[in-house]
Amino acid sequence: MILVFGSLNMDLALSVERLPKPGETVLGPSYVLTPGGKGANQAVAAARAGAETRMIGTVGDDEFGRMALNALQRQGVDTSGIIKGAKPTGCAAILVSPQAENQIGVASGANLETLAASVPNDRLGPGTTLLMQMEVPENEIWALARHAKSRGARVVLNLAPVRPVPPASLKDLDVLICNEHEAASLATSLGAPPGRDPTQVIGALAKGLGLTFIVTLGARGAMAATPTERWLVDALQIKPVDTTGAGDAFCGAFTAALDRRTPIQGALERANVAGALACMALGAQEALPRRQTIEERLLSSPRAFKSA
Repeated sequence: MILVFGSLNMDLALSVERLPKPGETVLGPSYVLTPGGKGANQAVAAARAGAETRMIGTVGDDEFGRMALNALQRQGVDTSGIIKGAKPTGCAAILVSPQAENQIGVASGANLETLAASVPNDRLGPGTTLLMQMEVPENEIWALARHAKSRGARVVLNLAPVRPVPPASLKDLDVLICNEHEAASLATSLGAPPGRDPTQVIGALAKGLGLTFIVTLGARGAMAATPTERWLVDALQIKPVDTTGAGDAFCGAFTAALDRRTPIQGALERANVAGALACMALGAQEALPRRQTIEERLLSSPRAFKSA
């Protein structure tokens, strides 16, 4: 089972002629209001990729909160661990250009009330994969990672949006997923010289800390570094429409594959496909691919290969 501890938002996505400069207003023809939040997106991505999934988080006692819950329930995500807080439901404003680039601002709202203590002990154990992101209070993330690790759960963290990671907390993780910019920030915070290739640093950290690092590389694909080996996979060739949910699709599909005991290289391949497919439609949760679609596209997609 996958247990997602994270954020729930409603996303206001605006199509604009180009992304604005500071202080500038740009016009666009339309907008859509859709459920989002990295936690909720990754829960839906994991469920659509075939995993039994439960969400832990906080919404407000408002219409946005009811919409967010209904969206998860329609996708088969267990929402019994989501509580109603005193603050309003989180909200994000997303500007999307014709080139599929985006700018995002997030009002955290009720996500700031999400607590590690909300996770029951009976949900943490060797049969659970805990998936977290960085849109809820970081002290709660580190506390839950430590507690889950002590109970034998697999702990996966998506370092997005990037924040400093206490070195001691890295030892509580089994898998760390980040993009190349987040990897560079992490590497610098851990003492790597500025400008050094973060994928090289990540490989060394994987070996030193005994965990698996995953780095998404955009148009160059993705890599996985375990304590003993490195895997690379080339990007799927697509024409992107909106990249908003790509990272969440990658994380959900990767974690779902791990939960099925798929080897690292197979999980990397499936996540790589899922992330690319999510770029082919507007919105976050609506664009997340299902397991059958991922498996079908996998047959014609690049395969992971070992790298020295």
